[in-house]
Amino acid sequence: MEKTFKYVDYLWDEQKAASLGDDQVALFLYRSNILGADLRITNFGGGNTSCKTTEKDPLTNEDVEVMWVKGSGGDIGTLTREGIAGLYTKRLRDLKNVYQGITDEDRMVGLFNHCIYDLNSKAPSIDTPLHGLLPFAHIDHLHPDALIAVAAAKDSEKVTKKIWGGTMGWVPWQRPGFDLGLQLEKCLEENPGIRGIVLGSHGLFTWGDTSYECYMNSLEVIETASEYIASKIKENGEVFGGKKLESLPAEERKDKAAILMPLLRGLVSSENQMIGHFTDSDTVLQFINSNDLERLAPMGTSCPDHFLRTKIQPLILNLETSEDISKTENVLGKLRPDFEQYRKEYKDYYENCKHDNSPAMRDPNPVIIIYPGVGMFSFAKNKQTARVASEFYVNAINVMRGAEAITEYTSLPRQEAFDIEYWLLEEAKLQRMPAEQPLSRRVALVTGAGGGIGKAIADKLVAEGANVVLTDINKDNLKEAVATYKRDQVHGALCDVTKAESIDAAYKKANLAFGGVDIIVHSAGLAISKSLEDTTQKDWDLLQDILVKGQFLIAQKGVEIMKQQGLGGDIVNIASKNGLVAGPNNVGYGTAKAAQQHMTRLLAAELGPDHIRVNTVNPDGVIVGSKIWEGEWAEGRAKAYGIEVKDLPKHYAKRNLLQEIILPEDIANGVFACVGILDKSTGNTINVDGGMANAFVR
Repeated sequence: MEKTFKYVDYLWDEQKAASLGDDQVALFLYRSNILGADLRITNFGGGNTSCKTTEKDPLTNEDVEVMWVKGSGGDIGTLTREGIAGLYTKRLRDLKNVYQGITDEDRMVGLFNHCIYDLNSKAPSIDTPLHGLLPFAHIDHLHPDALIAVAAAKDSEKVTKKIWGGTMGWVPWQRPGFDLGLQLEKCLEENPGIRGIVLGSHGLFTWGDTSYECYMNSLEVIETASEYIASKIKENGEVFGGKKLESLPAEERKDKAAILMPLLRGLVSSENQMIGHFTDSDTVLQFINSNDLERLAPMGTSCPDHFLRTKIQPLILNLETSEDISKTENVLGKLRPDFEQYRKEYKDYYENCKHDNSPAMRDPNPVIIIYPGVGMFSFAKNKQTARVASEFYVNAINVMRGAEAITEYTSLPRQEAFDIEYWLLEEAKLQRMPAEQPLSRRVALVTGAGGGIGKAIADKLVAEGANVVLTDINKDNLKEAVATYKRDQVHGALCDVTKAESIDAAYKKANLAFGGVDIIVHSAGLAISKSLEDTTQKDWDLLQDILVKGQFLIAQKGVEIMKQQGLGGDIVNIASKNGLVAGPNNVGYGTAKAAQQHMTRLLAAELGPDHIRVNTVNPDGVIVGSKIWEGEWAEGRAKAYGIEVKDLPKHYAKRNLLQEIILPEDIANGVFACVGILDKSTGNTINVDGGMANAFVR
């Protein structure tokens, strides 16, 4: 029977669960995934879940209890068997015999490995004993906004008893670790029969004998807290002290954010280049436009999962919504002092709280940036991390709203927050992160990316870690191309490269999606093969508009953004061997390609001082997989060479020195060489043609 909840989503599918049979691990994973699908219950990477089963010991063949729990760094919404750890429950509990107190916490994490049952286990997380020291078959540790609001409210313990009576336990804030597991165990012993435990300033523990019972228990507890908060908000009549200012209209907000993004990105990238994200949701606007913003925001967040991803506090911009922000230097003059002050305060926080063995201070720039009346920006090493940081701060806003409605919001003391942020175990986790890809932290815009060479270039840039804005004039091709990527990797923008307003709109989308642009690849093109007599003025204008004017307009707007960021950049123009070699029936196309090549050299000379590199990749004979060869161009080239269209790939392969067929992927590799390897080269031409002696540039 379907259950109805108002404040959480009931997602349990009886048919799906039945298909898993009595596989308790599969049911625990299923429960985890549907819990993680609701951001009101827990955010990406937040919380953890577990189950306990009876297994055969591989050495004694005896029945033993094994706990299966989310491993370190995982996400319950996408959790699979590869992401969990399997540990002997008894061995984990036996660690109580060697535990020497709070100062022994870090050593205990290493001892978890001595409890491993499943040799394919993910590394156990710091929360492992919190599950292992409780006796229940299925356990959820979640970070629902409503529960953290209760946990972060002044007099949280009294509030917990008021909401649930004696059915919920409560333990005060304590950094996650073995001792917190002992406190949970003690709380249960002192309160037998409770259905869960509220962790002060942290989150929620709930449990059940089956995966379904655990799931329902979690939802019911969260629903109860949500109902209580809703009633208090209704009773109080307003949140966050009421509205201080009105938001700009939606389109004006987007316009201001798009203009501001590259400037913010440049400032926030003073130590490490960042990718951006923007949101102006109703939840965000209610908070950032409120009277209590300047009181609550500096307090910081309460839940460790929140501030680890959002930093200790946001930066509030000192900009009025009425200000003209189109004049870059004027705006930077106002923004720089805000950033300098933020960095100073972060350094003071570090210096005041650090220990003798603390890791070195990390990047002091803000992660969350608030522009009252407009929206909220977040910046991180990649799009997913920036988006997730934004989502976590939205969770923090919900927590502040709820706690303020209940009694009064309280945040973690600065020292406690620092001890989490600069925990040696957290530092070790960061050091274990895989090396970043060559194009990580960079944003590319590729024209003509709906198929052929442009799509292959986008594929390569994404594979090497870049975020890519795919542009194309064909809506269907663009939609199909964008659908081939995972979330956060790309963004699509319809774009006619012959129209400045269309290009401006594409760059606006790049700014809003990722914060700016670092790599521009002009791949949009077409080919017309005709003799001088047969070439019409329309043919000539079309080639000049798309290939030459388009390249000019794309570069002009892109360079404006690159200069605002102050991070340098790359422009790669896809020209052709035909710009270097004179051939028959090719006057319009060859002339346009030659113009593209010389424009590259001119821009390289002009933009060098800004550390913007401009290079050309010259393909030749890219027939397989290229849209240019679908139609009259192929027929024209076949006619010029006196062969049939079907023989063109072999013809072009035979005429190059390597006798190779050139593919779109080969052109993509040439682009990657320009933007990912040759970081001290500009004004160059890379021929990707299998070797054409008459096209050698030197």
